[in-house]
Amino acid sequence: MAGNITISDAEGTWVVRAGGAVLGESSNALKLEEDGYPFVIYFPRGDIAMAFLDTSDKSTTCPHKGQASYFSIQTKSLTIRDAAWSYEDPKDDVARIKGHLAFMDPEVTVEQV
Repeated sequence: MAGNITISDAEGTWVVRAGGAVLGESSNALKLEEDGYPFVIYFPRGDIAMAFLDTSDKSTTCPHKGQASYFSIQTKSLTIRDAAWSYEDPKDDVARIKGHLAFMDPEVTVEQV
């Protein structure tokens, strides 16, 4: 793994919600743990209702994972900017997260059900 990053299968079923809508549910999610940060659940893109997500102009670069592309979540009642991200072409050591999305915003809930 890339230095201080481990990726494992996330046990159980995970759900992501925003604006009163369920955006996705998966029993095939991944758990990424990186020293100094809370763990992050990565959902397979096929388990997410992509109709709720709009591509954002934002991108960031992580020295361990590569370049992240961001998405804003569009619900009936609000737009949550840059609340999801994906590594379209991750570095080899974290290649398992390719095709997955992660979510983080106070308006978004990710939890095990």
